[in-house]
Amino acid sequence: MPVINRIAEFSEDMKTWRRHLHTMPELELECYETASYVVERLKEFGITEIHEGIAKSGVVAIIEGQGEGPTIGLRADMDALPMTEMTGLEYASKVDGRMHACGHDGHTTMLLGAAKYMAETRNFSGRVALIFQPAEEEGGGGEVMVQEGMMEKFGIDQVYALHNAPGTPIGHFYTTPGPIMAAVDTFTMNIMGKGGHGAYPHDCNDPIPVAISIAQAIQTIVSRNHDGRKEIVISVTQIHSGTASNIIPESAMINGTVRTFDPEVQKLVMDRMQAIADGQAAAFGVEVELDYEIGYPATINDPNKAAFAAEVAKEVAGEAGVSIDVGPEMGAEDFSYMLNERPGAYLFVGNGDSAGVHHPEYDFADETAASGASFFARIVERAQPVVR
Repeated sequence: MPVINRIAEFSEDMKTWRRHLHTMPELELECYETASYVVERLKEFGITEIHEGIAKSGVVAIIEGQGEGPTIGLRADMDALPMTEMTGLEYASKVDGRMHACGHDGHTTMLLGAAKYMAETRNFSGRVALIFQPAEEEGGGGEVMVQEGMMEKFGIDQVYALHNAPGTPIGHFYTTPGPIMAAVDTFTMNIMGKGGHGAYPHDCNDPIPVAISIAQAIQTIVSRNHDGRKEIVISVTQIHSGTASNIIPESAMINGTVRTFDPEVQKLVMDRMQAIADGQAAAFGVEVELDYEIGYPATINDPNKAAFAAEVAKEVAGEAGVSIDVGPEMGAEDFSYMLNERPGAYLFVGNGDSAGVHHPEYDFADETAASGASFFARIVERAQPVVR
């Protein structure tokens, strides 16, 4: 079964929704205009049970199927990124310094498309909970929605989500059982030395050599301390210090990201980071303060649900259009909080030969929306068939 015919019929409507959303990117938990637009569309579809204000601007809408049954959750993220768009498109962002550079406008559109179809057909038992989530990029909206009791309030038994994938053919899907996206942590080391004149370093305690030494030492965590059979990425992404060529600065800052899957590896990194901070402070006679912030946990698919989702995807994309067991990626995703609470799966759907996500020239491929909406609809129909 390819893209659902009825969904294909209103693909132009989906394009209109998506491009409108693209012009009005919002950040973190403050997705109020996006949520308002979503609610307007849901009401047009005849959906009457709509819950707003979850995680500030999140929305959960309920569609009743035919007869008794469980509730399945479908999630789409709504937020954008704090970056300037460089696509030159007629529907480019109208908000300076904000851009839908990760395709969340497309994800929202795919779920709206599925909502329109399911509100018309209701070819499933039980209920479907449509989850429109803010703050995936920053702010952990998924965690907030879970903490506010979304799963219990709406009786959600299983949950699924999609993300677009540049470089994968449009309409193709891939996923993997078990870990699929990494846990993400952030570290910052603040170094306090003694500043002074650049001509008299012997009267100072220069923090810059300390920052360089720490950055080099951090690389040994990966190369010498951790088991090479377990995935890990540690990247130093910022070093800031100094204001002029003839001034030795008082302080320096190092910042970066850590990606892991195994909690033991995560703890190893934390312990080694602290040891490096303490050791370098003693070696150079400065103060080094480590701020290690634990972020989103790893996104872990339920193996059975991932296999089921892949079979459903094959109904949309065909046998050759679906890959399973592709292995984990080092990006992070706060859908992890929902999968920690309920079994389910996270999948990618192809965005074609586009710029990569988080790139200023990225754009969601409108042709992808019908495939994603069809997947969402079919997974509900397959998971909760009508009992005749």
